[in-house]
Amino acid sequence: PSRLGGPWLLGLMARLLLWGAPGAWASYLRRSSSCMPIPHRMALCYDIGYSEMRIPNLLEHETMTEVIQQSSSWLPLLARECHPDARIFLCSLFAPICLDRLIYPCRSLCEAVKRSCAPVMACYGYPWPEILNCNKFPADHELCIAAVSMDENSSSRRMPRASCKDCELEEASTAREILESLCANDFAVKIRILRKNTTTTISDFDLDPSKVEVLKHGPLLRTEIPARLQQWLDIDATCAHNIMRGTHAGVFVVSGEVQSDKVVVNKAYAWQKRNRNLHQAVRRWKHHRCPEQAG
Repeated sequence: PSRLGGPWLLGLMARLLLWGAPGAWASYLRRSSSCMPIPHRMALCYDIGYSEMRIPNLLEHETMTEVIQQSSSWLPLLARECHPDARIFLCSLFAPICLDRLIYPCRSLCEAVKRSCAPVMACYGYPWPEILNCNKFPADHELCIAAVSMDENSSSRRMPRASCKDCELEEASTAREILESLCANDFAVKIRILRKNTTTTISDFDLDPSKVEVLKHGPLLRTEIPARLQQWLDIDATCAHNIMRGTHAGVFVVSGEVQSDKVVVNKAYAWQKRNRNLHQAVRRWKHHRCPEQAG
């Protein structure tokens, strides 16, 4: 059954069998802790791929009440989708799997999650906690839980990076306000976004290149806009996720600014029939002169 395993768990079990029988220290740890079902109320780790955890856990939480309370504080970070292995890393500590020995996360897993998630925590004034100091965890050649996702430096996949900005769909209030917003930004386009998958922790999004209507290109070349917008979808997983709101495809009018080697979306409107103000603003845009142009 899916709840009792997964690729990462099967790999861990294989490594454990190759490792050999547990020693005296592991036997002591096994006697000093007990196995308990992961409760539904522990949203961070329930249905993670195994059904039982050890108490006390690797963060020295001694009761399930304490575990649930402390683990829930990490849910907002997971919602930022800062790293696809963040949940596995945190659950290896909050809800260690019930095996013959305690298995810590690998140092490289900690470092990868920290590299992506610590900057997001810093946006809200929270430092990476000392209790998660990566130097405390074993090197990769030891028995430990390794990263599941592909190497973030691999050319075949760009690791999504969460945005500190709460990018949300805007309400199309009035046509004038929308026009002012388009004037204030470097670029504005009407695009169609497709969700590539719904099964992984972080959703991947594609730009439909046949459905790109450039309203304003600003400092960008028209020909480079599709590639730059696809880059935005690749690296700003949080913003794209918030705009899509769980849908599989959608048409949006987005505007933003150009920052050195990337584009940042500041405003996004859903292109729907009921958004009459948005339709009116796009029609008027072709003949609209922004204040700096009028002067």
